[in-house]
Amino acid sequence: MDAGRLQALFGLEGKRAVVTGGSRGIGYMIADGLLDAGADVIISARKEAQVAEAVEALSAKGNIEGIPADLSTDEGLEHLSAEVAQRWDRLDILCNNAGASWGEPIESFSPGGWDKVMNVNVRGVFFLTQKLLPLLRAGASAEDPSRIINTGSVNGLTPPGMDTFSYSSSKAAVHMLTRHLGKELASDHITVNAIAPGPFDSNMMAFALNDPNSRAAIASGVPMGRIGMPDDMAGVAIYLASAAGAYVTGAVVPVGGGLSTITE
Repeated sequence: MDAGRLQALFGLEGKRAVVTGGSRGIGYMIADGLLDAGADVIISARKEAQVAEAVEALSAKGNIEGIPADLSTDEGLEHLSAEVAQRWDRLDILCNNAGASWGEPIESFSPGGWDKVMNVNVRGVFFLTQKLLPLLRAGASAEDPSRIINTGSVNGLTPPGMDTFSYSSSKAAVHMLTRHLGKELASDHITVNAIAPGPFDSNMMAFALNDPNSRAAIASGVPMGRIGMPDDMAGVAIYLASAAGAYVTGAVVPVGGGLSTITE
């Protein structure tokens, strides 16, 4: 396959993307990949300093801005969507990646821990999508649809071995929401897909992966025998955002080295 064909399939020049939770971890990997493919990117996260650091680190790769926002609140959702609309008259790619987790034994699991996770992981995904729909519709066509890419989890496909009840439930909800929105928005020329990551180096997994023994144990439980690398995540995001993925919608793509195949 020649270089021109590859560029036509996977290039994102002229595309505009928003990546929530883009200051670190999986969101940072996605933003990094989209920039390398040629997209203009806005990242968002709750902490202003982390957003600024990520923008500085990625700015040599292309056009990137940061908009701090707390997507667990209506005010944060409104702020981010209004700021995006002020900058752009269309949005080609929305990556709903911002997420939260909570671990606690079932006997003491708190309502606050449940609500925090659901507000970010499910409510935030739905209502940010709702608020940005006019921009997503503005540039969409049958030949070149706009894209929504949600971050789910392999823990939403198979029950994890940790006391993260609200997290696994929220990610299963993200997967169903992805399929439902995929059906609903197909006529608007908007594809909706989800990535279901396994273990990657992220703040959410730092408690386990920063310890060498724990890291080795987790890797040994993955059929492919390793932790996910940044290009594993960037490649899937580029595929779903590019011409190569234009006819894919309602899909949940496991990116976990085979973890989704383990049922026990």
